[in-house]
Amino acid sequence: MTNPISTPFNATQSVFTGIPFLDSLLGDLFIGDNVIWYDDAGSLASVFCLNFMQTSQSLNKDIIYVCFDRSPRNLLDKLGPLADNSRLVIIDCFTFGKGAGSPVFLGFYEQATLPCTCRIVQVAHPENAATVMDVFYSVHAELTGDVRFIFESLTGMQELWEGEDQLLNFYAHSCPRLYELNTVAYWIIEKKAHSSRFRAQINQIAQVVIDLSVKRGKTSLTVVKAEKRHGEHLHQPQDYYTREMQVVFDAEAHVHGRIELGMRLKELRIRRGMSQTDLARQIGVTPSTISQVENNLIYPSLPALLKMAEILNIPAGQLLQDAVSPARKIHFTAGNATEIKFSDQPGNTIAGWHLTGLKPDAKIQIHLIEIQSKARISRHFMMHKGDETGYLLSGELQMTLNTVVHSISPGDVVYLEKETPSQWKNTGTEIARLLWMTAS
Repeated sequence: MTNPISTPFNATQSVFTGIPFLDSLLGDLFIGDNVIWYDDAGSLASVFCLNFMQTSQSLNKDIIYVCFDRSPRNLLDKLGPLADNSRLVIIDCFTFGKGAGSPVFLGFYEQATLPCTCRIVQVAHPENAATVMDVFYSVHAELTGDVRFIFESLTGMQELWEGEDQLLNFYAHSCPRLYELNTVAYWIIEKKAHSSRFRAQINQIAQVVIDLSVKRGKTSLTVVKAEKRHGEHLHQPQDYYTREMQVVFDAEAHVHGRIELGMRLKELRIRRGMSQTDLARQIGVTPSTISQVENNLIYPSLPALLKMAEILNIPAGQLLQDAVSPARKIHFTAGNATEIKFSDQPGNTIAGWHLTGLKPDAKIQIHLIEIQSKARISRHFMMHKGDETGYLLSGELQMTLNTVVHSISPGDVVYLEKETPSQWKNTGTEIARLLWMTAS
């Protein structure tokens, strides 16, 4: 697998918004894109910016956030955990801009330590467009790779710079330069605060233009411009709703056979005897993130998805298969088996395979469990709620259930309803091989 950090970037390299359906609508973003977000309500673009930051952060990309509208404290509250990122630089154009150098806002910088790991650069004269440009280009020069920019917001700049002409001049000079510097930039504009002439000129320069609007309480997104893309979704409003950081499009929710990533991930994780905490630790995310993915509340970033597939020992594409399969699989060969990983057990004491491979919707799951000679397993090897049954193929086992020790010989059957063994022990001199089945 290619390391995304070391991959050389170019003008055709795809960049992810953090929202898969939006990537599909746009035909992806590319290095060099300047993305205009027209915000009808002044608060709609925020969730798209946060998703963009999250996926950029997961790829270890440097992010520069230029802020005119919020104090540093307020912005950190808005960003939440995303602010705890050493590769994030916040350029504070608020404190000496709209904040007018007030002690109320300057007090933020008097703290012994800042409440985050990001870097905050204070601009002393944000009323001067040339000064602002010098600051963020100087910061950019210290960074490497395809840097991500978020400008919050062009409307806030206009209020400080007193006029559209100066703002348009700033954008007209910045946009081509950012393109040449291999960046991707989000620019937020409050649509109703600007003239149609200004918007037309901005649209002409930008590579991507997206309109966010509210009508009769329903939010919708329209791709107005997507330069050098297929353009089949241009000017087609797409209704959507948000839940915290999740963006769900109506068209996405009603697609027949849509991806049920959460269900698939949960089934595969449980088959391998992994808890949400086990999986989260190996991926480098929180157990809460795994829970949200499994409940289809959020989509994982691409790097996290690839890591999940690696840990679960499956091709990444298998996680993204449609929930409805075109044909029911009835024959499984040895090559369909997938290994179960027992991350909380001592090395080489237990091994397992899910014999029916990637068939998460099957009512019966079949596994082969091997326990090494004299090995002791301190808990049940399956994390399953429901009926379970096992057939010992070879070897000798002891199973402890409710303090009672059961000796199991080849040909014996174990049947569990809601009981959970507290220990398994191989008492023989050879590997114990157990055929184990679970029912949903």
